[in-house]
Amino acid sequence: MADDSRRTVSVLAYDGMTAFEMGIVTEVFGLLWPDSERPWYRLTICAEQARPVRVTGGATLHTRYGLDTLASADTVVIPSVKDVAVPPSRELVTALRRAHERGARVVSICSGAFALAAAGLLDDRPATTHWRYAAELQRRHPRVRVDPNPLYVDDGDVLTSAGCAAGLDLCLHLVRKDFGAEVANRVARNMVVPPHRDGGQAQYIASPVAACPGDDRIARSMAWALEHLNTPITVPELARRAALSERSYLRHFTRATGTTPSRWLISQRVQASLALLESTDTPIEEIAAAVGFDTAATYRHHFTRALHTAPTAYRRTFRNRARLTGAAPEVTPAGRVSGAGRGR
Repeated sequence: MADDSRRTVSVLAYDGMTAFEMGIVTEVFGLLWPDSERPWYRLTICAEQARPVRVTGGATLHTRYGLDTLASADTVVIPSVKDVAVPPSRELVTALRRAHERGARVVSICSGAFALAAAGLLDDRPATTHWRYAAELQRRHPRVRVDPNPLYVDDGDVLTSAGCAAGLDLCLHLVRKDFGAEVANRVARNMVVPPHRDGGQAQYIASPVAACPGDDRIARSMAWALEHLNTPITVPELARRAALSERSYLRHFTRATGTTPSRWLISQRVQASLALLESTDTPIEEIAAAVGFDTAATYRHHFTRALHTAPTAYRRTFRNRARLTGAAPEVTPAGRVSGAGRGR
């Protein structure tokens, strides 16, 4: 975004909604944080009809904004629909199409994807929704390329997310796209949430985190790994840090995270490289080494696989935005990216 821009964001309120998803959107796009240095978004809460909206728990919400305001926003957010079996109103479908036709970003959280699909905005596109509703979305809208696995799908001007909490990941992703990593990380720190979960991360882990002493040791080994990303890290070394056998470590790690140590390390190294791409002129080869990849070719392979774009293309997209936010980050001797932050 340019410094003088005031990107408008509108979120739909509807009868029977919970306040959580609207709260996510309000928190990210509606609050002007005390340490904010630049113009922020302008948020409006919109309703289909000019009457109080009933919120779960007995509360009511009043807003003076309607579907005309929704259709004129730069970013339109549709939270979960009240009932996936009930088609959205003709008026809402018209407003969504109008917004999309005039170039707005249209975003859904959880089952809000059903409203986007009914408007035809997901036809022949990849999309996600809550894993519980994915099969029904595919059945009712066969042209949509439904993927029940990721937290969110960014298809440019149309973005969809999984369950309610994944909506927060998608909102922070939009801030990252608009303002760069440092601003998104600052918002995440203020909200006390992780600054970036890759959209491709699985939305559901079948095995819950086990309540056993080994999990604390897994957490400590992961914290150590994050402090030493630029060094060779092996599973035997992680197991030793956790005081577990290699076999036990692999079992506990998978139960706690839903992935393997190797895959987790690759993801953390790719994420650690983002701020360097966005805010520095550091050559790709040096960035690869700084975050622990053996070669630039290996780094490019895993980066492209994770983000579906090359590091150089990512840098072109995000670097100018990140430069507007302040000083460039540096890599410490331990391989950490200072200034990028990890939300703590």
